[in-house]
Amino acid sequence: MAPENAAEILLASEGRPFTEDALKLAARMSLEGRGRAMVITIARLHGTSFGLPNPGLQPNRREMAEQEEIVESAIAKLKKLGVPADGHIAITRSPRKSILKEARRCHCSAIVMGADPKRNPIVSSLMWSQEPYRVRRRADIPVHLVETSP
Repeated sequence: MAPENAAEILLASEGRPFTEDALKLAARMSLEGRGRAMVITIARLHGTSFGLPNPGLQPNRREMAEQEEIVESAIAKLKKLGVPADGHIAITRSPRKSILKEARRCHCSAIVMGADPKRNPIVSSLMWSQEPYRVRRRADIPVHLVETSP
């Protein structure tokens, strides 16, 4: 169990693999705060059918296997860096809401995410890859975005 004043860091992804830079930043922040890291990745739910969940819209086995590998790999790398870590996959249509909900649930002091370069606001509202910027806009805790090269 982490000390009472330990910092919990949420390492989050909207489905992309974590970069080494994002993992190292999360590890450094966790170690500085004598806390742990929580890893969450999103498996995309593709919509609803007449307002009801539809099994055909759920992530398929391959998509779930990819997300499991991303979470397991991140946890293993964090533990190798000396950081206690745990994680899971969330299936949702709204990554921003799920990531912020998880951060509140775990009482996280910060969120670390990988991000593509910021795009035009009109175009970015339609792009799944711009989700980290939506998380940062709505979060009430610091969100550290680690930009990936294009």
